Amino acid sequence: MPPSPFSLSAETRGSVVVVRVGGDLDYLTHGQLLDAVTVVLTRRHAARHPVADIRLEFSRLGSVDSSGLSALLQIRRLVDEAGVALHLDERPAVLDRLLDMTGTLELLTCPPENRSPPENISAPEDATGPARPPAT
Repeated sequence: MPPSPFSLSAETRGSVVVVRVGGDLDYLTHGQLLDAVTVVLTRRHAARHPVADIRLEFSRLGSVDSSGLSALLQIRRLVDEAGVALHLDERPAVLDRLLDMTGTLELLTCPPENRSPPENISAPEDATGPARPPAT
């Protein structure tokens, strides 16, 4: 199956920016989405009406791979740092399946205050490395 042509378009509605993603979000195209969101966040400081929400609309998404997922995770980090809400709208089954399988659905779709805290991962009591045999 040939790849779907990738497309991006952005529209500003007051304090909301809608970015429409079409085609395959993959190794070749993920940087374009990340760049588009970075531009929105950079320009929001200079705008008269700052951006409060970024809505990524996926109704025309063809497929998504690990690079696409990586871009979404980077976008989540950027919008959280900027205090901007992120919404993943009209997610097709292929995207929901990937987010569910990778355990990132809640991280990418819930606001920070509604996310479950990460599981407590503690280091072993002696975190100095593997045991070494005694010197002889």
